[in-house]
Amino acid sequence: MPLAHIESLDHEGRGVAHVDGKAIFIEGALPGEVVEYASYRRKPSFEKAHALSVLSASSQRIEPACPHFGTCGGCSMQHLNLAGQTAAKQRVLEDALWHIARLRPEQLLPPVSGSGWGYRLRARFSVRHVASKGGTLVGFREKHSSYVAMMDSCAVLPPRVSALIPPLKILVDGMSQPDRMPQIEVAVGGSQTVLLLRHLEALTADDLDRLRQFADAHGIVWYLQAKGPETVTLFHPRQAPLLSYELSDFGLELLFHPTEFTQVNHGVNRMLVRRAMALLQPQAGERIADLFCGLGNFTLPIARLGARVVGIEGSAGLVKRAQENAAHNGLADLCEFAVANLFETTEESFAALGAFDKLLIDPPREGAMALVKSLPAAGGPQRIVYVSCSPATLARDAAVLVHEKAYRLRAAGIANMFPHTSHLESIALFERGC
Repeated sequence: MPLAHIESLDHEGRGVAHVDGKAIFIEGALPGEVVEYASYRRKPSFEKAHALSVLSASSQRIEPACPHFGTCGGCSMQHLNLAGQTAAKQRVLEDALWHIARLRPEQLLPPVSGSGWGYRLRARFSVRHVASKGGTLVGFREKHSSYVAMMDSCAVLPPRVSALIPPLKILVDGMSQPDRMPQIEVAVGGSQTVLLLRHLEALTADDLDRLRQFADAHGIVWYLQAKGPETVTLFHPRQAPLLSYELSDFGLELLFHPTEFTQVNHGVNRMLVRRAMALLQPQAGERIADLFCGLGNFTLPIARLGARVVGIEGSAGLVKRAQENAAHNGLADLCEFAVANLFETTEESFAALGAFDKLLIDPPREGAMALVKSLPAAGGPQRIVYVSCSPATLARDAAVLVHEKAYRLRAAGIANMFPHTSHLESIALFERGC
């Protein structure tokens, strides 16, 4: 088998080596290591491979805590300690900013990080009835496969959710059509755990009884989904309240429906909101826009700090929830919300919103190119805090803000929202002036 010396990690957490001038991306390998590898995909300019054995190990290598690591596709970096993961993600952000935008932040912010285990409060289990494997499988898909991993636990889920995997297998096995229930979503908030069952055929009376008994025995709430997202309904218990999470630094409680977007890691989200407010510095009398505002995760802290805030979001359902959360927290007088497709922002549509002192931008992976291109090249918001789940689109948009719109990249850093995976959240501060 060929050998490779690992030079770095790529943005997906794979070791990068060069052999005979060709880039080799090796899963399970860490910088500084010498590994034996086997390629599973070959192209003229690169190969993708698995590490078969480690001949010289990194000091940051650890034993994966989960017995399913390497088979389950949910995690890719459990063999690297948390400090190493955080440092690698910081380098991914710095590399993206430099190679895409030719920018280096004036200040690198300390990474935001929390516990590596039990953090994931949202998940989507695949469900497959496989007679040859003893019945129903419930869990995440295998790496590079559509098959469901054989698993009885998951260390990144809260222990009470992880413990539900074996009884869920038994539950589905006993249903009338176990092969017609492809998915169970999990959402945790406050003291509640919600399970949302996707079923492709009508459930029988016996099925419904089984679901009620399961909910009562395990202290969970069932929602059902028969077809599209509009069919999601609360099933049992019928009087269950909405899920919620707290932003305790600001005395806020945000309510949410199990299908509405929230961050999977509430602890790191609280720290990220705190960091965003420290960078944005909302002041009484200021008018601030929260763009891609969702259900108010950043909007309400801005208002709590005394600024008037306009939250804009493309989803009418999320805007309605944001309005309800503003009222729930006594902030309706400081908050204004609107539905708009921010991916189609123009100079005219942005100007029509009125003058803003500052912006907070928190787009999905696609970034906010139309929005940043619509900002005036002079005047306009003096400070922008940009929260991103994609270093590449953050860097792309940062290039516009700095090279075309006369902002400076004052600071940037990462939040390790998804430990043991290659996903990273980042935050950047842009300011006008010299």
